[in-house]
Amino acid sequence: MAYRSSGAGYADVAGHFRARIEDGELAPGDALPSVQEIREQFGVSAKTVSRALGVLKTEGLVVARGALGTVVAEPQTVTSGVDRLPRLARTGRRYGHGEDSTGHRVLFRSAHDPKICRALDVEPGEEVVVRIRTFRQHGRPTSVGVSVYPPRTWSEVSELASEERMNGYFGTVYTERTGREVSAGKRVGYLRLASKDELDALEIRVPDVTPVTVFVTEVVFHDEDGPVAYWEDVYAPDAKIPLPNGE
Repeated sequence: MAYRSSGAGYADVAGHFRARIEDGELAPGDALPSVQEIREQFGVSAKTVSRALGVLKTEGLVVARGALGTVVAEPQTVTSGVDRLPRLARTGRRYGHGEDSTGHRVLFRSAHDPKICRALDVEPGEEVVVRIRTFRQHGRPTSVGVSVYPPRTWSEVSELASEERMNGYFGTVYTERTGREVSAGKRVGYLRLASKDELDALEIRVPDVTPVTVFVTEVVFHDEDGPVAYWEDVYAPDAKIPLPNGE
């Protein structure tokens, strides 16, 4: 996968290999090219390569393995639903190495949670579609993903109301059918107590009276006319979640 850019810096080099790792082109244990090969590929100095590899090591994406050089590390962080979208757009693949999801459910529910009603601008009691799944890495549950869609979204993207998994991003289908672009709002993170259903999905076994605190992120998607989706990720207590600079 050639990449040449006039005046490439360490961030360009790091970004190139970060994308290849996140997209699954480089799997855990795979060796990165040698320093000399990277220098030639990008037209940069050894110092720039060293700095780029240092960034990837700090992010937990690669490790040094002596004579093997720099190799891809086993995933140490959990990818949220919204963070999967760039990879899906680049490769058409929703999951990276060792990732999958189970426990898919599709529910029709009357919206009564004030937070959901405000986020989606729906009236209390209005019917919404709720899609739930448990994300896993190498078989271990890492997060529960919940997505909620108001009537004006699932009436356009009827696949959202089906038990079948969606192969792509709902926003792409929505835009194709309505001509309205979908964009993600600011992601918000906070702590709260996990529900019994969430603990079961994350396979956390504790007495019923034991409170378990979990980290949650949420994001609302909009088109020009208002909100079209609410996504929530509930992370296992031991999960590490990467946050982009500025979040």
